[in-house]
Amino acid sequence: MKRSYYKDLRLFNTLPFGIWLAACILALAAAPWWLGNYLLYVLGYIAINVIVAVGLNVLVGYTGQISLGHAGFFAIGAYATVLLTQWGLPIPLAWLAGALLAAIFGFLLGLPALRLEGPYLAVITLGFGLVVENILAKAAVFGGATGPGVPPFSLVFIPGFSREQNLYVLIMLAAGISLLLVRNLMRTRVGRAFVAIRDSDVAAACAGVDLTWYKTLAFAVSAFFTGLAGGLFAFHLGQVDPTTFNMMLSFLFLAMVVIGGIGSILGPVLGAVTISLLNLKLKGLKLADFEQIPLAGKGIAQFLGRHFMETGMANIQFIVYGAILVAIMLFEPLGLYGLWIRSKRYWRSWPL
Repeated sequence: MKRSYYKDLRLFNTLPFGIWLAACILALAAAPWWLGNYLLYVLGYIAINVIVAVGLNVLVGYTGQISLGHAGFFAIGAYATVLLTQWGLPIPLAWLAGALLAAIFGFLLGLPALRLEGPYLAVITLGFGLVVENILAKAAVFGGATGPGVPPFSLVFIPGFSREQNLYVLIMLAAGISLLLVRNLMRTRVGRAFVAIRDSDVAAACAGVDLTWYKTLAFAVSAFFTGLAGGLFAFHLGQVDPTTFNMMLSFLFLAMVVIGGIGSILGPVLGAVTISLLNLKLKGLKLADFEQIPLAGKGIAQFLGRHFMETGMANIQFIVYGAILVAIMLFEPLGLYGLWIRSKRYWRSWPL
């Protein structure tokens, strides 16, 4: 229990937490000198998803709203960053401008969603994501079905580093700053208003919270971080095309928040790490990969071969995500963050 404002405002709640965080920062800082380009790519991909999950958690976990269209904000940030860079704007300015443009669209999307909640709000945001995907695919100014060409990443943070190493440094800095900003935001008056709306918007309105302003602001803040991640994703992947920003990507972002644990900072980070690794591992999975499982591998491969077509095997990762979501909802509604809390409580009371 926190008994003073100092305990509520300090960055590290406990000394072990500060030590673990410092160790993680040092390990990530040393990664460019020790890891190859592929592992740097994997860490960068995870960090980009962490930014999206933390931003989406502001809307879903702290404000209690729902969004199935964050792939649209992700696409806006990516396309805007690439196009502005092509038009001569420096990469840092184009990146921030793309994030601000996504925030503007998030604010505008929040306006018609003021009087909606639950499935109605989910349908509105889902429609927004589909509209963005189809406009990007059909409009020639955005490169059509192939998308615009991504300019080479030219920022140099550490002399002597390769493009991949410098891009990794930028992504990690962006992820760390995003986590710090969201953590501090939730301690401010704005963050407390978000939480009050989540708990009861009627009670929040009676307490003087401007629902119109704070609900739309939550959409804007969430869209800003998602657009920020989209700009990084464009340079990280090296290409952008509308098929990448589809409806399933929005579900994937939401799964990161739900599986990790809504309403916390650590939860979306755990969810983003888990889903990112599963996505990289399960994408392009073949029957021969199942045969390598000890004992039951051949039986599983034969069962899948009889009951799944090739298109089904290509999307088997979504079956795994759905099964994980069902298990989380049934056995641990707080997600991976809840498991972390339970494990800490167990070891604190062990062996009693």
